[in-house]
Amino acid sequence: MPNNKRRNRGNKNKEDTMTPPNEIDTPIQDYEDDEIEEMQEADLKKLIRTLRSSQKQILELQKSLMDKIENLSCENEILRRNQNETKQLVQQETVIVTRNHNEMKNSIDQMTNTLESLKHRMGEAEERISDLEDREQERIQSDQRKEEEIRNPKNIVRNLQDTIKKTNIRVLGVSEGMEREKRLEGLFSVILAENFPGLEKDRDILVQEAHRTPSKYDQKRSSPRHVVIKLSTVKHKEKILKCAREKCQITLRGSPIRLTADFSSETLQARREWRDIAQVLREKNCQPRILYPAKLSFVNEGEIKTFHSKQKLKDFVATRPALQKILKDVLQTETQERGHQYERR
Repeated sequence: MPNNKRRNRGNKNKEDTMTPPNEIDTPIQDYEDDEIEEMQEADLKKLIRTLRSSQKQILELQKSLMDKIENLSCENEILRRNQNETKQLVQQETVIVTRNHNEMKNSIDQMTNTLESLKHRMGEAEERISDLEDREQERIQSDQRKEEEIRNPKNIVRNLQDTIKKTNIRVLGVSEGMEREKRLEGLFSVILAENFPGLEKDRDILVQEAHRTPSKYDQKRSSPRHVVIKLSTVKHKEKILKCAREKCQITLRGSPIRLTADFSSETLQARREWRDIAQVLREKNCQPRILYPAKLSFVNEGEIKTFHSKQKLKDFVATRPALQKILKDVLQTETQERGHQYERR
């Protein structure tokens, strides 16, 4: 039986020996100890060749693996280097972008500040232009009024009278005959001492002239004639009248009197025509004043407005709804009164 095994194995080895070595890819077999002992020389040689071939393949495989590992290491190194370079580039780009962003932000802030400054300057320029336009309009109106006054002899006479009376103070309520004891100049000093002690000591206030008007006394007259005091300067006249307005009640030896500016009859009438309007404005805290000779001045929207005629006032009120609401009744009443006067004529 063992002989048959060996014979069969020998035949098989012969068949393997006939196969070219390059075409053999026999895996390493496990042999038992008794089989190894029974192996013949040819089998050992075959086994050795198989082992050498396997060893060679293992070495080649090992070399291939080492080459692949080395290639992978190189590729990994290249990738790591590229990653670092990319990271540095990203950091540099981030710094550049951040710097550009900050520069752009600063530029935008500067442009915003410049625009705000330009807007502020434009606002100031518009205000100045508006003021210049208002002044130019006032100058044109003033020139027009002067031309009209020059054409009208009555206005010329009125202006001359107002100019002559510019430094005058008119005293109302001084009883007739009081000047017999003291001259009218002396009575005016008494008025100052009794009502304005501080002004009475002012030696710069000089009375140039004093008289009653009209000059002739009419016994039928129910009230005493007015006393006209001519001072040296308009400044002193305004100072005294201001103190009189603040004190409200003026007396002469206990009797009530009044101090007013001295104007022509036409100017007095023109000033009286502003009284109702000024009263309404005073109630609305618009700080109205009747300026020399017969101009209305008041505060509207934080600005001081001055008007020489009621028509100019009406034109202005038409553009200010709030002011129109305030003066609507008084202006309508005045228009109706003028219409009735025209019908009577």
